[in-house]
Amino acid sequence: MTSDDEKPSKTQRKKDVHALQALGEELVALNDEQLARIELPEPLYDAVMEARRITGFEAKRRQLQYIGKIMRRVEAEPIRTALDAAQARSRGEAATHKRVEAWRERLVADPDAVHELLAEFPQADARGLRALVRIALRERAEARPPRAFRELYQALRVLIEKQ
Repeated sequence: MTSDDEKPSKTQRKKDVHALQALGEELVALNDEQLARIELPEPLYDAVMEARRITGFEAKRRQLQYIGKIMRRVEAEPIRTALDAAQARSRGEAATHKRVEAWRERLVADPDAVHELLAEFPQADARGLRALVRIALRERAEARPPRAFRELYQALRVLIEKQ
C-alpha cells in the first residue's frame, strides 16, 4: 500500500510528460545563439536541431514527442533554469531597445527634451547629443539616409546600458 502512495498518479505523470514536451518546444523555438548558451546532451541537441529543420506539421509533432521522450531521460531542471535565464536576458534586451527607441523619438520630436535626458543621465555628452539631434532633424527634412538617426540610437543605447 505504501508503494501506491509514493507513485505519482497517471494524471500527474501525463502532466509531467507534457511539461517536458513543452520545454522541448521552447528549445526548438530558440535562435542559434540562445540555443548555444544552453548546455544540452548531444541526443537532445540533435533532436532539437532536427525539429527545427522539419516543416511538415505531423512530422514536427512526432519529433516534438520524441524530444519529450529524450527529456524524460535527462535532468530537465538545469535546462529549464538556463532557458529561463536566456528568456529573461532577451526580455531585458527588448526592454532596453524600447527605452532607447522612446528616448530617440522623444528627442527628435522635441529637441528640448535633451534637458530631461540630461536630468536622468547627468553623465551624458550634452553637446554631442544635441549635435546628433540637429543632424538627424536635418537629414529627415532633406530626405537623406538616417545616418545621424542611427548614431543617436547607438549613443543612447550606450548611455542607457551604462546606467
